[in-house]
Amino acid sequence: MRLAMWSGPRNLSTALMYAFGARRDFAVMDEPFYAAYLALTGLDHPMRDAIIASQPTDPARVVDHLLGPIRDGRPHLYQKHMSQHMIPGIPRDWIADVTNVFLIRHPARVAASFSAKYDDPSLADIGFIQQQELYETLTAAGVAPVVIDSADIRRDPAGKLQQLCAAIGLEWDPAMLSWPAGGHPSDGVWASHWYGSVHASTGFAGPEGDIPDLDGPRAALARAAMPAYDRLRAVAI
Repeated sequence: MRLAMWSGPRNLSTALMYAFGARRDFAVMDEPFYAAYLALTGLDHPMRDAIIASQPTDPARVVDHLLGPIRDGRPHLYQKHMSQHMIPGIPRDWIADVTNVFLIRHPARVAASFSAKYDDPSLADIGFIQQQELYETLTAAGVAPVVIDSADIRRDPAGKLQQLCAAIGLEWDPAMLSWPAGGHPSDGVWASHWYGSVHASTGFAGPEGDIPDLDGPRAALARAAMPAYDRLRAVAI
């Protein structure tokens, strides 16, 4: 299985990568299009130069890695993707050949968390519109991707991950519920900027509190993302 997990930033995506990385039958890949995305857009993200130096910037080479031999002879590959990376110039024809899951989180939580690490984020930066677009493209082609909400995972990690595995035809492995502190060998070079809290963890955190009460640009950002979130939330497992 080649499992493409489509997320946006600050969305439990790294913890979920660690969960699959804790399985003996999975290799994991961390945001393989990040360098290509930065090279194509010219965006000045934290650690931009180091990211571009660490990965192929040619999207065709990235696709070759996604569909090529899996590291260490593992039978399965988990691909952690950021939906906002799928800009013009990044090919999409390979997506129908992998198993696709969409990981969502309430926009107010994303806006609050991402804006604390990245100045003045736009709707294009947080991935919701791209998630919906990818989902609609797949369903129009007769593919049935799975949608899962990070809040549901945090409320019941074992139950929800068992349900996810069943939905994609994968045997459940309780090893997914914990991982060593300190990160994963497959972390991207950007981990030192973004992954501090998950590096300190050894499993999924408990349920989140109330939805944050935002104002100003962060509130506007969350409102703009809500229709896409609601569309995907309606079909979440």
